[in-house]
Amino acid sequence: GVDARALVRLLGEPRLDIRDPASRKLQFSDGRCVLDTYLYAPGARREPVVTFAEARRADGTEMDWGACATQLKGR
Repeated sequence: GVDARALVRLLGEPRLDIRDPASRKLQFSDGRCVLDTYLYAPGARREPVVTFAEARRADGTEMDWGACATQLKGR
């Protein structure tokens, strides 16, 4: 539920920042895990917030997104 600015403050600069008219994807990585966050506006003229996240290890296997986020905070 956080916006992009809060996410960058928590996790640092994203590796990817992909924008389209309806959504925004920010990807963060530290070489050990990759966290994809998807932001959508909750209403008209509202700031997009994270509504979905998924994570994977560097080898591509699934990983708990919360564990990856915690790992990224520590870098």
